[in-house]
Amino acid sequence: MTQFTSTRRKFIQSAALGAASLAAPRLGLAAERKPNVLFIPVDDLRPQLGCYGVEQIHSPNIDRLASEGVLFENTFCNVPVCGASRASLMTGIRPTRDRFVGFDTRAEVDLPGCLTLPHHFLNNGYYTLSNGKVFHHQDDCASSWSEPAWRPKGAWRNYVTEEDVRLMNEQGNGRGPAYENADVDDGAYFDGQIAQKTIGDLRRMAKQDKPFFIASGFLKPHLPFNAPKKYWDLYDRDAIIMADNPFRPKDAPDAAMHNWGELRQYYGIPQEGPLDDDTARTLVHGYYACVSYTDAMIGRLLDELDALGLRENTVVILWGDHGWNLREHGLWCKHCNFETSLHAPMLVSAPGQRGGVRTRALTEYVDIYPSLCELCGLDAPNPLHGRSFVPLMSDPDREWKEAVYSRYVRGESVRTKRFLYTEWLNNKGAITARMLYDHRTDPKENVNIAARPENTKLVARLSRMLAENRKQAEEV
Repeated sequence: MTQFTSTRRKFIQSAALGAASLAAPRLGLAAERKPNVLFIPVDDLRPQLGCYGVEQIHSPNIDRLASEGVLFENTFCNVPVCGASRASLMTGIRPTRDRFVGFDTRAEVDLPGCLTLPHHFLNNGYYTLSNGKVFHHQDDCASSWSEPAWRPKGAWRNYVTEEDVRLMNEQGNGRGPAYENADVDDGAYFDGQIAQKTIGDLRRMAKQDKPFFIASGFLKPHLPFNAPKKYWDLYDRDAIIMADNPFRPKDAPDAAMHNWGELRQYYGIPQEGPLDDDTARTLVHGYYACVSYTDAMIGRLLDELDALGLRENTVVILWGDHGWNLREHGLWCKHCNFETSLHAPMLVSAPGQRGGVRTRALTEYVDIYPSLCELCGLDAPNPLHGRSFVPLMSDPDREWKEAVYSRYVRGESVRTKRFLYTEWLNNKGAITARMLYDHRTDPKENVNIAARPENTKLVARLSRMLAENRKQAEEV
């Protein structure tokens, strides 16, 4: 029997045990009501938020969540692309060269028989709901939910002006301009509709006896940067601070760079070469507007929790599925192994948790599954690759992980407190390129120091750590 087949059987056995627990509930379960979970994924959200020290961003509601719970300053995604990141997080399993690779990933295809995070909660008596973008594909792991996963109807990109729709149709590939700022109400764009659907579900769930796990996945600030005009108006375009390193890092390998093809599919974006300064500023303005729009929708959910009297018994977790480049290194989008793509926000508010806590400990998205299990009093299934970060919530300065790990296709990265090291392997497992940045002296990653003789021993040590992590990931 292969290791994969054995692991798959464990997943299925775990699911069966969870289902059996519903048939014979523990005595006193109703009396010891488990915490609810409000699970908030935000598409393409990097830590470009006021609570992360970015003063020019208007994010009062996410900042409020930080003041009421724990902000994780050094959280990293395990894959910097939507579908794969979500599949890895929702299964608690790391990516490999053949698993959780691209944006089109399906967890149920890459890891058959997996017991997803919401399915585990469903098996333990929770009513589970999915609104908006949670898994990349709406029908992925459909048995995880008590009701069919819901998304707003219509075109994914949600343009509301006739001119933008005309351009989208003329272009022929279904993508219109990279941004839109129509003077409309919040509900004209999808995130307003997602917030409203989730508010309705919260009101329903407040009347039932079961605890709930509600996922409310917001689409912005994913491209196109479409948000109501009032959120664009929050920013003085000319005062927006642009990246001061719009150039390729010194000695960076070709493997580290990409042509930001995702953005180039939109109308008005050149197929080759850099963006002009005016377009670049408009796109950053649009990204910021979308962050503020989604922040406002998150505020509506938090307000509703308070109004319904649910907040004191609800775990709220907010995370962005990966970072995003805003012209740093001349790049846009994600799809790379720089800190700008790997570093992501994570905030958690839990019953009994004191507010305003910050931790600099290294955490990663595979940690979310076991952490939510611990916060809600559930046994975590086996295998999971993450480690519960719950101890950090009461002791944020304690010694924690030495390193966290990410990968994008053939690029494998290890992040320690001080260094980010990446290596690329070919089909035979040979290293073809390396990249090393010292965040103590070069936090913006402008000079690759992997080839410097004085770093030979450091590179060898970090390379061994990657090899060990690779071996462990491939055992599942």
